Amino acid sequence: MSKNIILTHQEINHKIKRIAYQIYETFVDNDELVLAGIAPNGYVFAEKIALELKNISDLKISLCEVQIDKEKPDAAITTSISKETYANKGLILVDDVLNSGTTLIYAVRHFLDVPLKKFKTAVLVDRNHKKYPVKADFKGISLSTSLLEHVHVVFEEDNSHAYLS
Repeated sequence: MSKNIILTHQEINHKIKRIAYQIYETFVDNDELVLAGIAPNGYVFAEKIALELKNISDLKISLCEVQIDKEKPDAAITTSISKETYANKGLILVDDVLNSGTTLIYAVRHFLDVPLKKFKTAVLVDRNHKKYPVKADFKGISLSTSLLEHVHVVFEEDNSHAYLS
């Protein structure tokens, strides 16, 4: 299959900066913020957003890696930090691509066991093929694709890109 670039390295960096500013505007009244990235790519995306937030704000940013089996999303979900660590804080659940919404909705459910000040979601690419009523509060790009097409995000030092295949 052909590889159609939908976001270049420069465009991804621009989206990360824009999303970071939107997050800062939304969480400006908070002291702390937890970015919970769905491994593997959602966590890398969360790290990049965290770096940008540290450049533009004085928010205390904590990173949390979320492990979820994308084939069996109802299986146990694990996080790199304890529930007590993110309780009563602002939290953003981050993933690279929002496709059917399955992964995101099950991850959202996991975080609802703990009281949070504010809970939002962020994705780089929103595919508009949702099976569940889940939305991205912060998104880099919305893309209408066919069900046969797949969006892939590659995070590399100087050659990050997203493509459709």
